[in-house]
Amino acid sequence: MAYLQAQNLISGQEGRAYCQLDGRNEELLYLKDIVATVKKKKTAVRTLGKRGEQYRAAGFSGEGKMTVYYVSGYFRKMMLDYMKTGQDLYFDIVVINDDPLSSFGAQTVILKNCNLDSVVLAKLDVKSEALEEELSFTFEDAEITESFQ
Repeated sequence: MAYLQAQNLISGQEGRAYCQLDGRNEELLYLKDIVATVKKKKTAVRTLGKRGEQYRAAGFSGEGKMTVYYVSGYFRKMMLDYMKTGQDLYFDIVVINDDPLSSFGAQTVILKNCNLDSVVLAKLDVKSEALEEELSFTFEDAEITESFQ
């Protein structure tokens, strides 16, 4: 009987993430976690001969959030530029899972046309040993350029 060996599980620490904007890559060394979710939008449909509702896919929305250590002004600068000029920035985020101990290999996902929802502009916390901030964003498309084996 086959089973999943624990050594092949993917460690959440083994990987990298980049923000791609205007041909530049910003390595997100200060990233603590990131989650990107695609949610299908569905329309309820009623038809003759069926009492219950049926559902038809009618698009999708991409949302994400990331927690970063409060050590970089990279995303704050993006939001300040928007606040001052009204020009919104769209960027890609590349997330790479690459655990060398796992026999499943690596996975690379590109979240395309990301746009910030909220950014912490200033923060102090006397109870915190390491300041963190949570950033939410949307994305319009995605691509998996490398998949687990």
